[in-house]
Amino acid sequence: MFLCCPLYNTDYGSAYVGNALELLDCLESNSIDLVITSPPFALQREKSYGNVEQEAYVNWLFNFCEKVYRVLAPHGSFVLDLGGAYQSKRPVRSLYNYRILIKLCDELDFRLAEEFFWYNPSKLPSPIEWVNKRKIRTKDAVNTIWWLSKTDNPKANVSNVLVPYSERMKKLLQNPEKFYQPKERPSGHDIGKAFANNNGGAIPSNLLQIPNTESGSRYIQLCKAAKIGAHPARFPQKLPQFFINFLTEPGDTVLDIFAGSNTTGVAAESLQRHWIAFEQNRSYLATSAFRFVDANLNQSQANTLYTQLMSSSQTVALK
Repeated sequence: MFLCCPLYNTDYGSAYVGNALELLDCLESNSIDLVITSPPFALQREKSYGNVEQEAYVNWLFNFCEKVYRVLAPHGSFVLDLGGAYQSKRPVRSLYNYRILIKLCDELDFRLAEEFFWYNPSKLPSPIEWVNKRKIRTKDAVNTIWWLSKTDNPKANVSNVLVPYSERMKKLLQNPEKFYQPKERPSGHDIGKAFANNNGGAIPSNLLQIPNTESGSRYIQLCKAAKIGAHPARFPQKLPQFFINFLTEPGDTVLDIFAGSNTTGVAAESLQRHWIAFEQNRSYLATSAFRFVDANLNQSQANTLYTQLMSSSQTVALK
């Protein structure tokens, strides 16, 4: 089997409409360097983009992950963003995101390379009943992100995602003798002279603080101008950019099996990685093309492009 005609393509990637369970079968084994995705979460309240009830969620998602394992290269990584949830009508957290992790490692032999936590400071307080009304829980502002791999040593280079040094570290680098002496610390850590070397930045932690604020983006502006509904659950471009920089090299291939508005695709495009996007909702994928078009595209042109993507059986070439 092979992938059929994509809805649209760009210099580096292609976007396909369809069920990822079927489309994954069209990919060659061991062909993808990074799969990064944010599936519909196991929420109690039904969402417009489609989500599965908590009790069935683990088995539902496992079916996709089983096929991801086959297409993932031996050195590749699978990055899975899962938001937390509460149990129905109870101020008690669901364990679904941990159950899927354990099932993937126990039954598919995935390794948990590292767990990440995405802190979204702009997230609204929820659930309203427990946080706003009864005031017995804090705001849920963190998603768990599982970095999974097929081997103990997947491709990764933390030097590609260094963060700026703190002001204290900058002073230390300017005058190491004043602020720092190589010696063994009370904790048992032996801090040597190399600690004062300037490596161009600090090693990031596994807590990623990235606000999810896209209200002023070109994508949202064009959706509003064309009076077309934007995808309601988008993650910020900086999130996939971090993992693409960390876990791949230029020329590698990145796949998102629940592409939504194709934030992963545009992040990969900006970093010169090949990308593949799967999304079963044609309208969501059609509007995702707005992320790749010329900045001067007007409302009329946006409507024309959307209509073409919704009706044509031929691939639309962007850029």
